[in-house]
Amino acid sequence: MAEPRVVDRPGPADLEQAWEVVGKHLRPTPVSTVHPPGTPAMTLKLENLQPTGAFKVRGALAALAALDPDTEVVTASAGNHALGIAHAATALGRRATVVTATTASPAKVEAIRAYGIDLVQAGTSYDDAEAHALDLAARGARYVSAYNDTHVIAGQATIGRELDTQVDGPLTVVCGVGGGGMASGLALWAAGRDDVRVVGVEAAASTATSASVAAGTVVDVEIGDTIADGLAGGIEPGSVTVPILAELGVELITVTEDELRTGLRYLAGARNVLAEGAGAAAAAAVLAGKVEPSGTVVAVVSGGNIALPLLADVLAGS
Repeated sequence: MAEPRVVDRPGPADLEQAWEVVGKHLRPTPVSTVHPPGTPAMTLKLENLQPTGAFKVRGALAALAALDPDTEVVTASAGNHALGIAHAATALGRRATVVTATTASPAKVEAIRAYGIDLVQAGTSYDDAEAHALDLAARGARYVSAYNDTHVIAGQATIGRELDTQVDGPLTVVCGVGGGGMASGLALWAAGRDDVRVVGVEAAASTATSASVAAGTVVDVEIGDTIADGLAGGIEPGSVTVPILAELGVELITVTEDELRTGLRYLAGARNVLAEGAGAAAAAAVLAGKVEPSGTVVAVVSGGNIALPLLADVLAGS
C-alpha cells in the first residue's frame, strides 16, 4: 500500500450515533455469570448470539448507516466482519462486496453466501484479501475496514454501553484482539472512568497489534497458525487502533493454542456456549489465570461461527 489511509478517531458524537443505530437494529446480547473451578467468577457477554453469530455486526451497522445510501461498500474479512457487512447491507438496503481469503472458515463463507451479496475470495491470508479489497475500493467503492474505521470502532463501543446496565462495577472487560477494533471501542467507552479496565487478548501466534503498540507504529510480524482465525493477520499501516490502545492504556496479553482449546472446551462442555477460537480468547485468558481480577470480570464471547470439524477436534481433546 502506497500511503496509509487517514482514519479519524471516534468522538462522542460518533459513539452516540452508533449507539442509536445499533439500538434500533439489534437487541442487547445477554450476560451469564459462571464459576470455573479454581478460577474467580467471570461474566460472559454473549456476542455469539448476535444474528450473524458475532459482535462485528455492530460496527458494520454503524459504518453503513453513516454513509450516503448510494455508496457502494467493499470490505475484507476473515469472515465475521463480512457477515456483519452482509447483514447491515441487507437491513439498510445498501450494496456491498466482501473479500475473504480462500482459506477462510467454510462455515463463515457459506453464511456470507446465504445473504446473496457479492463475495470474492482472493489469496491465502487476510492480508491478501485486504489488499484485493483495497484495489477494488480504488475503483470507486468505499472501503470499510474490519477495525480501522471510525464508525466500526464506535459500533463496537456499544458493547460497553450495554454492560453499563447489565453488570455491576467496577469492571475488568476482557476481549479478543485482532486488528483492535473492539478493544479500541471498549477503551473509548471506558475513557476517563476509574471503574472500568480493558484487557485485550491476542493469539500468541498472531501479535501484530501488541508489537505495533510497543513500537509506536504498525510493524510486520510473523503470523503463525491458530484456531483463532478471527484474530490472525497483520494490521493496516497507520491503523488508528494502535494509538487508541496505546494512549488509553489497554493491557495486551496472549493465549496459546492449548489455552484457546481449553477455553473452547470449557464454554461448550461446561456452559453450553458455542464459541469459535477468537470468541473463546477472552475466557481462555481468564481460565489460564492471565487476567488479574479486579471487580467484576467480563469476558466477551465475541463469536460462535466455528467449523464443525474443528469443533469436533477440539472437543475430542486433540
